[in-house]
Amino acid sequence: MGTVERQPGEEGGVLESTMCKEKTENAVEAQPDYSPLSWRGYFDQMEDVVVGAADRSDSFRVYKAGTGGPLLVLLHGGGHSALSWAVCTTAISSRVSCRVLAMDLRGHGATQVQCDDFSTQTMSRDVANVLQACYGETPPPMVLIGHGVGGAIAVHAASSMLLPTIVGLVAIDVVEGSASEVLHSMQNFLRGRPKSFKSMVHAIEWSVKSGQIQNLESARVSVVGQIKKCEVDKDVLLEPASLVVDVVVEGNEEFHEQHQFNDKENTTPEGSISDNQSVYNWRIDLSKAEKYWDGWFKGTSNLFLSCNLPKLLLLAGVDRLDRDLTIAQMQGKFMMQLLPPCGHAVQEDHPDKVADAITSFLLRHKFAESREDNQRSALHCPLHSED
Repeated sequence: MGTVERQPGEEGGVLESTMCKEKTENAVEAQPDYSPLSWRGYFDQMEDVVVGAADRSDSFRVYKAGTGGPLLVLLHGGGHSALSWAVCTTAISSRVSCRVLAMDLRGHGATQVQCDDFSTQTMSRDVANVLQACYGETPPPMVLIGHGVGGAIAVHAASSMLLPTIVGLVAIDVVEGSASEVLHSMQNFLRGRPKSFKSMVHAIEWSVKSGQIQNLESARVSVVGQIKKCEVDKDVLLEPASLVVDVVVEGNEEFHEQHQFNDKENTTPEGSISDNQSVYNWRIDLSKAEKYWDGWFKGTSNLFLSCNLPKLLLLAGVDRLDRDLTIAQMQGKFMMQLLPPCGHAVQEDHPDKVADAITSFLLRHKFAESREDNQRSALHCPLHSED
């Protein structure tokens, strides 16, 4: 029988070649999926709630889930939509028996209003009007849960006694002092992000690679509520994004990458836009609401502390506490939990951690009943005590 002679190093070369091929194939398979996801995988129903007089009515998009237990009213942050709560809603519903109503605030998502009044007073009344339209004069016991601007609105709504059956308040990443500091750089942030995208897929990819949303699944469902499809004239060009430093999340690894996201692949070159070509723009121009920015958070810390309700504050870092809240927390006037480091979209970046904290809050005050298969794990989520 004949033999095949191998040259020195040939076997290792074959093995190395095979390993490289496998790594290449695995890399191709591991490419992230940036395609959009439907709200139907997270909520039971969607409806447009009409409030106000017939000649000046407003329409608010709401998403609902669950049939029993307390009503969790979820209010999103500025520039986001109710869909930013999608993944977190599923996580909470798997832990406790509850109902959920998440709404697009005025000017956001699919909500349509007659005037662009973004004051906290008006937006708080919007929440009360929507809940009354949905549940009448005697809504079920409810817990207001708000993130960012939505948290400020929740605080204002709770303190103004607009909701007679409110039993609890949860504010996520809402701190007056740090929020006021961030607002000073808001215009620079808005100018630095892309104005348009070639497709919904590109918008989702940008939101993840730029670090705006660090959870891919959440980005795939929530960005749909932030972007709208528009028809443009052939003379209108997509504006490239500026060079930014992005935090890219792949598996469990985080690394910084400088990249030009809206480069030739993701923007339309000059002169190439055809008649009636579609692009995707932001649904709300937050820069036009600048005159309301300071009012969103001014006095929020004291209002939060003055609410005579069980309260929970969720933060992504203790450095975000201002002086009033720091003193009150040391005195045990509210419950607080620190979450793992993340971006501003806390409930999107860490939906399970947020769901754990909210679950413990609901169970501690007997607002809701635990799902039988979660009773043991819910007891292991530590919270700072409240007097």
